[in-house]
Amino acid sequence: MTETKEFVAGVSENINFTEKAISEVKKIMQTENVPADYSLRVGVKGGGCSGLTYTLGFDSEIRAGDSILEYGDIKVVIDMKSNLYLNGTEVDFTDGLNGTGFTFNNPNAKRTCGCGSSFGV
Repeated sequence: MTETKEFVAGVSENINFTEKAISEVKKIMQTENVPADYSLRVGVKGGGCSGLTYTLGFDSEIRAGDSILEYGDIKVVIDMKSNLYLNGTEVDFTDGLNGTGFTFNNPNAKRTCGCGSSFGV
């Protein structure tokens, strides 16, 4: 799988989606009838038991300051603020015995909650 990254001035992100995660994004887009020109928006917002939570959702627009990663025909967009927290993160998808969903292996997280859905820096 070829990955193309478009860098925005002053932003240096190093976020990687595994092939399994991208495959799951494609399945969700097909199942939910998400238009092919939508992007997967990845972000971070305040909340959760550790202070910050990850966000994933489909978005029809690309905003000024967004970084764009392309995985074949899937575009992933990340806002400038979230880039700071997600630098070096690998996003994967798991469907094992301990649950199903996207997982974030974030080297910037100094603490995480028990369920793994929030983190602190």
